Amino acid sequence: MWPALIVFGVFFGILLILAIVVIGMYNQLVTFRNRFKNAFSQIDVQLKRRYDLIPNLVECAKGYMKHERETLEAVINARNAASSAGQKAAQNPGDPVTMAALSGAEGQLTGVLTRFMALSESYPDLKANQNMLALQEELTSTENKVAFARQAYNDSVMYYNTQRETFPTVIIAGMFNFQAASLFEIEQAEQREAPKVSFGG
Repeated sequence: MWPALIVFGVFFGILLILAIVVIGMYNQLVTFRNRFKNAFSQIDVQLKRRYDLIPNLVECAKGYMKHERETLEAVINARNAASSAGQKAAQNPGDPVTMAALSGAEGQLTGVLTRFMALSESYPDLKANQNMLALQEELTSTENKVAFARQAYNDSVMYYNTQRETFPTVIIAGMFNFQAASLFEIEQAEQREAPKVSFGG
């Protein structure tokens, strides 16, 4: 009788320890996943701020750049596409498809904004406009905040993915369907630069 109780006690003890370990690893994965989702929400806040500034920038430039209708429309179209991609990514941060779409749309927007700002340089009255200068300063500040938020998000994703792929956590991740998260990367070299928004003479 006593040997059977001892075996049962040891077996129960091992099961209890395993359950505690599994619960601990599961909770860690949930914590790390929530961290990268929170980090993406910080990007989302800054991107929305950027999307709100762009129509004001275009509206301010319209009066001066009457012959640049195509450029102004391209900026608004790229802004709308990026905003739509941002909304989809915010619903499922880390998803490879939505993050790739957001990266592509943001790259397009950055390219169009850079061309817009370069074109704006050839309009001296626009360069001197106080509203345009204020918007340019806000956009520069927002671009910097986006860059910092993106770095924090990528760091959180890297930490989550590392935890998810290490043994024995990889077993728990597979059992409970913890998917790998995608970084928010900008692929083309010219898109790595924030738009140049200086109106200095």
